[in-house]
Amino acid sequence: MNLAQLRSERRSRFWGKEVLPYLGYVIQSGVAVLLLFLLIAFSAWYTSLVQHIPAGLPIRWIMLILLVPLTVNSSFRTYLQPADTVFLLPQESRMNHYFNASWISGVVYKLLGLALLFLISWPLYVRSDEAPKSCGLFLVVLMALKLVSSYGCWKELRMVSRRAAMSYRILRYVIIALAVGAWLWQPVGRSLIFIVLIAVTYFVALRVPAKHLVAWERLIAQEKTHSGRVLMMLGWFVNVPGRQQRIYARKWLSWAGNRIPWKPGAAYRYLLMKSFVRSDILGIVLRAGILGALLVWWTRGGMLGSGIYLFFVFLAGVQLSSLLRYHSESFWLHVYPIPPGSRRTNAIGLAFQIQLLFAFLIWLPLLGAIGEKPGAVLITLAGGIVLSLLFRFFAGRKKTADDDDE
Repeated sequence: MNLAQLRSERRSRFWGKEVLPYLGYVIQSGVAVLLLFLLIAFSAWYTSLVQHIPAGLPIRWIMLILLVPLTVNSSFRTYLQPADTVFLLPQESRMNHYFNASWISGVVYKLLGLALLFLISWPLYVRSDEAPKSCGLFLVVLMALKLVSSYGCWKELRMVSRRAAMSYRILRYVIIALAVGAWLWQPVGRSLIFIVLIAVTYFVALRVPAKHLVAWERLIAQEKTHSGRVLMMLGWFVNVPGRQQRIYARKWLSWAGNRIPWKPGAAYRYLLMKSFVRSDILGIVLRAGILGALLVWWTRGGMLGSGIYLFFVFLAGVQLSSLLRYHSESFWLHVYPIPPGSRRTNAIGLAFQIQLLFAFLIWLPLLGAIGEKPGAVLITLAGGIVLSLLFRFFAGRKKTADDDDE
């Protein structure tokens, strides 16, 4: 069996038959025009920032926050399927031929993304830092750290103990953050010695935990997560059947939805709330909220802060629109005595309330400028509320159109 060819066929089947047919709908939705507009707006803002750099800009902290997540982030598409635990198990000793392409593609694409971010941020760094490092050497160090992180991620996937894998994942974040921080704040020679020593120590530590030859179940679960995220993004624009989403326990949010009235009209809202707090969408919205609040606080003195605020409210609305498609293929919802039309009504209402709460929370950093520009701050909040109402309005219109088609 040619394992490399098998992976290539699976990759072509996924992207060619499950993703490519829907890209036309994505383009028709206007996302390309929106991305072009955002690119033009960002270019104008960034050019102005580079030309008029504020005094005391904490550029090293900014570079640390920008570069560490992208350097640490590592993942691999294996395209493994549940049946492989039976049909490919006899080939376990030869599976390195299958995984070679996963390793190469998983590393190369992320190296290109990291290099692009670095080159974009370089003009700001070199004009702001008192003693900037060499561009070429800086990029080489980042690439090396990215390879270290990718190697560590692959070893984590093979670890027998899930607790050990989680501990080593945290260790990987700490090591990369320390390495990038040392490179930004310390002289070249001293920082390189530190990075080499910490990388060698990390490689030695990775040899300690017991590992599977092939962690079938973990790799299959990870592949389901990756493919589910791709299909989830397509689901923002078109109804994609067969989406699989990762479920998180999040016991600290088990109370969410418990105050919803116990009646048939609110049954789907209860189910949707429980699904939301255990889904990828909650994590995305939380991360977007934290990043948005920080950026809004940083730019609260001008119109840029209002623009960033409205952009993140819009982004949250796009993410929360996925709630309208949750459980769309569930058989049991057609069996339970749920009132007709309550499913979409509850979904629209819940998405609107969460977006409204999101809009209010990331608006709070603007209060720091309310003494200077009270009108602009209040108008910005009004803009966030109007944007949330528009999302609800268009979701309601789509509901009516779907009912008419039925």
